[in-house]
Amino acid sequence: MRTKFHSGFVTLLGRPNVGKSTLMNFFVGEKISIVSNKPQTTRNKIRSILTAEDYQIVFIDTPGIHRPTTKLGDFMVKSANNALNEADAVIYMVEPREKIHENDKAIIESFANVKTPIFLGINKVDTVDKPGLLKVIELYGAAYPFKEIIPLSALTGENAQALLSAIRKALPEGPMYFPEDQITDQPERQITAEIIREKALGFLQEEIPHGLAVEITGMKPRGDAEDSLVDVSATIFCERESHKAIVIGKNGTMLKKIGSAARRDIERLLGSPIFLELWVKVKKNWRDNDFLLKNFGYKD
Repeated sequence: MRTKFHSGFVTLLGRPNVGKSTLMNFFVGEKISIVSNKPQTTRNKIRSILTAEDYQIVFIDTPGIHRPTTKLGDFMVKSANNALNEADAVIYMVEPREKIHENDKAIIESFANVKTPIFLGINKVDTVDKPGLLKVIELYGAAYPFKEIIPLSALTGENAQALLSAIRKALPEGPMYFPEDQITDQPERQITAEIIREKALGFLQEEIPHGLAVEITGMKPRGDAEDSLVDVSATIFCERESHKAIVIGKNGTMLKKIGSAARRDIERLLGSPIFLELWVKVKKNWRDNDFLLKNFGYKD
């Protein structure tokens, strides 16, 4: 007798920097969503796909929910909230703190009208002792009737399989939405742009990253073979001339750092060697410009 196939969409939700992207990347075994210790790293809903013999899960990594101060911020929060309505299950992620953050309280209140099963993932369990963790479990258990509460580490994978197993059981019977060898619905250009932005986030000062956007202006193989060298050109946009100078660095040293780090990940993504050319331009206040937000992919 053939095993019934189950499938569904699972939204990862939570405040910025709680580990949503890290967990999603762990599940699919590839870097699909960029990771940074700076908040608001993810800006769009990023879908990654995990296919097994009898199920397929489409994970939706959402921007961290925060209080927006720009049109880009408005888009990010709206994107995260809308993802709740698309899901067959929700993984709500928090850190093991003794008190529930005000923004987390607001998120939990928004669950009142959600009929989707919501699983609580308490991430970063290595940062708290067992008695402290039990208190956190009790705290959130009293705040909302979660389907299950599972402590885990997205970074090491500790207990992540337990969460995956619980999600699997919640999936309805359904079709295979994507080919079994596909791990994301994101175009290569978009992932490439995000990789470059991730490396910039890692190297640059605290005040600059939120004002950065990356646009791929060219991506073309030099030959017909699958492993042909690929020419990739990209423009990093920032909001101030002073920021442009920092992104480039003295004698171009910072831009070379960003490019060198990005090239390694892009080559793994494309499966080919690349020649990466980076440019830096200023677009003042682009985060509040409707045209530029749409041009950078941050508007529907």
